Amino acid sequence: MKMSDTETSGRVEKSDREWQEELTPEQYRVTRCQGTERPFTGPYWDEKAAGTYACVCCGTPLFSSEQKYDSGSGWPSYWAPIAEGRVSEHEDLSHGMRRVEARCATCDAHLGHVFPDGPPPTGLRYCINGHALSFDRKLA
Repeated sequence: MKMSDTETSGRVEKSDREWQEELTPEQYRVTRCQGTERPFTGPYWDEKAAGTYACVCCGTPLFSSEQKYDSGSGWPSYWAPIAEGRVSEHEDLSHGMRRVEARCATCDAHLGHVFPDGPPPTGLRYCINGHALSFDRKLA
């Protein structure tokens, strides 16, 4: 976990320069510049192994493979975060649409968006960019 850097009451805050030095160009574009990877191109959209998906920026565990499902969208999709308070939601009016942006609650990294077309029990689809995540495979 990378949470030992600059922390303020559980929050991780770094300068743009620090983020650029720590992340790949694609990870930086997605997480710090609200970018999106093309569908079916990023990591983890078709990952089937058991494990935990964490924020690539700060290491906070965000999603579990137990809540992951194949939405057919080409991005990793989950019906809920791993725990309450890990993912924050924000109104996004960009691109002439009204959407709900999902961000890491610890470091404010852009993760993707939340849509109301997911499976039970929540009916939500957390459509997350694979470049915003790291994956810790559960060992059997």
